[in-house]
Amino acid sequence: MQPIRLDNAVFEGDNVVYLLDPPAGPTTLVDAGVPTDRVREGLRAGLAEAGLTVVDLDRILLTHWHWDHSGLAGELQAESGATVHVHERDAPLVDGSGRSAFLALRTECFERWGIPEGPRAELTSFLDHHEDMAGEPADVTPFTHGERFPLGEGSAPDGGEDALRAIHLPGHADGLSAFAFERRSEAFVGDVILPKYTPNVGGADPRVERPLPTYRASLRWLSATSLDRAWPGHRDPIDDPAGRSREILSHHAERTDRTRAAVERIGPATAWEVGAELFGDVEDIHIMHGAGEAWAHLEALRDEDTVARRRGEAGADRYSMRDA
Repeated sequence: MQPIRLDNAVFEGDNVVYLLDPPAGPTTLVDAGVPTDRVREGLRAGLAEAGLTVVDLDRILLTHWHWDHSGLAGELQAESGATVHVHERDAPLVDGSGRSAFLALRTECFERWGIPEGPRAELTSFLDHHEDMAGEPADVTPFTHGERFPLGEGSAPDGGEDALRAIHLPGHADGLSAFAFERRSEAFVGDVILPKYTPNVGGADPRVERPLPTYRASLRWLSATSLDRAWPGHRDPIDDPAGRSREILSHHAERTDRTRAAVERIGPATAWEVGAELFGDVEDIHIMHGAGEAWAHLEALRDEDTVARRRGEAGADRYSMRDA
């Protein structure tokens, strides 16, 4: 297995995709990167180091739909004929069929989160400017939780056959999935956990129902595993995946406390206003991520009957303490 680090200056720093080329099995790429010239060059260079080219790819496994993970998939498929696999919940955003519905939902969320006109215009301009990062639509083969992807003879540590098993771990994205080796304690985890940052929840994919509880459930699954190593979608491998999952769970418990305190202090308040309390001034895509993450925590507090939600005159939801 060969990690290929890609210079992604568009979103959240360097991506890492993973090449598996067993002696008697399908040549597999886990994730595909964003469609920029620097990423294309980096990917081709990484393949060349392994003695391969794009046409040698047989299969592309996508951890989720975000463009820095899936944007090049359609282009690579057109050149190589590789099959492209992604969880069924993310398939409509990779094959393009669900794009219009997603954009309509996102616009509705911007209104409900109460993003003001100025920041919304800045965010919309940023998103429109990067619309081509979605790349070419791919012909997708959807999978579901538990699907097995054989790697062929010679892929296991003892020279036998190994396989990857898809584990659906939504939160950051609706279809986000890890791929766990069957015969070694390792997994490709995409953006379920990252070594440095905490993956955004809420703003990164507003399709996720009950985003924070959903993400916590995924983290609890990882925290209970005996994985020795996780290979994330950004930066370096994680040598204590269970410990890192617990760290992120603790981080969100603290953020929920801060969200509750913000509502006590300034409520009734929109997700945008609470996000400003949590994150301060934000710009570009972080306008969406900040308001969306505040919304995820506010909705979790509403599930607990700690805060109440009402629709304001301008279409924005406002949150206040339940006993206020």
